[in-house]
Amino acid sequence: MQSFTDLTGLDDPAERNGTEGTDGGSGRDGGPAARDSLPVMAGVAAAIAGVGGALALADVTSPLRAPFALFFLIVAPACAVAAPLRGLDPLSRAVVAIGGAVAVDLLVAQTMLALHAWTVRGGVVAVAAVSAVLLLLAFLLAHARRHRGRATRSRAS
Repeated sequence: MQSFTDLTGLDDPAERNGTEGTDGGSGRDGGPAARDSLPVMAGVAAAIAGVGGALALADVTSPLRAPFALFFLIVAPACAVAAPLRGLDPLSRAVVAIGGAVAVDLLVAQTMLALHAWTVRGGVVAVAAVSAVLLLLAFLLAHARRHRGRATRSRAS
């Protein structure tokens, strides 16, 4: 399969040169090193989002407050929207998740503005609450699917 970084259709740089690779499958081509860094990057993103939410709720004056809070407002609903979309390929899942996150943010802002209840803290809390509800729904749907699959298998035995 052709990747976005390699437009020639060859995934391995050694294939382009006609030589064998010496890195043993680690590095940017999705080897063990790239797979091991993914949980670390997810943890860093979660920490930044958490700090952004905390800075916005605590009303701390810091130069990091605005970018971290914005990161929280995008990442929290994006993760909640992406959770039930496990069947999509990663690029489609990311695009749908980012679009859903923007939609959640806009709907929360529009609702709060229409009710004359807009505050920064309230917006962060509302986005966090909507994200938590979406994650809970995704968890419950996945649990129901697993339970239904087990019940069907046990009846067939």
